[in-house]
Amino acid sequence: MAISVLAASYNIQKGIGTDFRRRPDRTLAVLHEIGADIVVLQEADRRFGARESALPLAAVAAQGWRCVPFETRPLSIGWHGNAVLVSDRVTVLRHATLPIPALEPRGAVLADLSIDGALLRVVGMHLDLSGLWRRRQARAVLRHLVHHPGDPPVLMMGDMNEWRPSAAAIADFSAVLTPVPTGPSFHARMPMAALDRIFVGGDVRVVGAGVHHSARATVASDHLPVWARLDLPGGAE
Repeated sequence: MAISVLAASYNIQKGIGTDFRRRPDRTLAVLHEIGADIVVLQEADRRFGARESALPLAAVAAQGWRCVPFETRPLSIGWHGNAVLVSDRVTVLRHATLPIPALEPRGAVLADLSIDGALLRVVGMHLDLSGLWRRRQARAVLRHLVHHPGDPPVLMMGDMNEWRPSAAAIADFSAVLTPVPTGPSFHARMPMAALDRIFVGGDVRVVGAGVHHSARATVASDHLPVWARLDLPGGAE
C-alpha cells in the first residue's frame, strides 16, 4: 500500500519579507497554505547572538508543527539555519547534523521519519554562494548518505544557490538521485531562478511537484516554497 505525503522546502529569510519587515506570522501563514506533512526550512534561525528561532516556538506549535530536535542551541530550531518541521502524522526515528566544508556558516541536517509506517530519509541543506564550495558541499552530503545507517527512500531538499540546471553540484546530486522538476522560485516577486530544488532516491514515486506562488508567499520571503507530493512504499495495512 502506497503512502501519500506532501513535502516542501522554503528559505524563509529569517522571517523577513520582500518589504524588509520581519513578519514571522506571514511565514507561518504560507506554511498553512501549503499544508505539507514535512517542511525543510532554510534561514530558520537568526544569524547572530543566541541564534534563536526566527519563528516564535509557541506559534509553530499552535499550528500543529513539531520541530525535529537537532539539539544545537537552546532557542534554535535548526543547525546553521536548516530546520525540519513535521506534522502529527510523522514520527521522528533518528536525526543528525551533517557537517560540510564551508567558507561561510553552512550545514545540512538529516531526519529519518515514519509516515503512517512508511520510512523516509529527509535531508535539508543551504549551500554556499561560491560554486567551488557548493560542489565540495554536495559531495560531502552524498558521502554522509552513503555512511549513514540504513537505506530508506531519500528526499533531499533545500536552497542550492545554483542558477544553472547542469552545474557541477546539481550534476553530482543528479548522478545519485532523481531531480524533481518544480520551477523557478527566486526572486519571489518575479521568479526566474530555480535555486530551491528537490531530489528523490529509492522507491519513491513523484505524483506532483511545483512552486507555491500565492499573494502571501510573494511578500513573506525573497524565495517561494517548492513542494512535491510523493507516494512511499509500505506503511501500515
